[in-house]
Amino acid sequence: MNAMPEIFQSRRVNYYSGLVLAALWGSFAYSHLMQFQKTYEWALLLFFFSETLTAALYVFRSDPKTVSPIPFDWLVAICGTFAPIFFRPTTWGILPWASVAILVGSTIQILGVVSLNRSFALVAAKREIKTRWMYRIVRHPIYASYCLTFTGYVLTNTSPANITIYAITIGLLCARIFREEAHLALDPLYKEYMRDVRYRLIPFIF
Repeated sequence: MNAMPEIFQSRRVNYYSGLVLAALWGSFAYSHLMQFQKTYEWALLLFFFSETLTAALYVFRSDPKTVSPIPFDWLVAICGTFAPIFFRPTTWGILPWASVAILVGSTIQILGVVSLNRSFALVAAKREIKTRWMYRIVRHPIYASYCLTFTGYVLTNTSPANITIYAITIGLLCARIFREEAHLALDPLYKEYMRDVRYRLIPFIF
């Protein structure tokens, strides 16, 4: 595998970069907590909880064994992480009952994050390979949850800005899946995992 640049092996850099990103996640989650207090839509509260949990586990993630040195991998990871932060609640949605998708997606996200635990990463990186719980169903359960949650979100919070952010986010998410697997597949254990769990996002489909 490619050696990881020395700066990314620094525990201090790893910790403080995590705090910055967690603060951004926290701000994003907080805006939805405020909206919940106005509308009492439980989907928003669960969305707040799932994003807060993700931010907390990101701060305390384990140190990576390898990190992809490829600039494109960093680009899609950073842009794909920050793009959804610009989603904002609106007062109108084209399909209000799609809030059910937010509830289901947020629940899957929570289960996926708990399954991943401290192996959380943004840029393609090798930590402990998780093969249990949600990772026995698909290889990217958290990304699957994002697809479901963000689709429900845009349908219930419809605006030109949210639709644009959604299209960009899904495109970046797909790119992240393929780039992460390209990096992780350098490890024979992950190759074996890919053979055991054939589907990336949706069982029996993709």
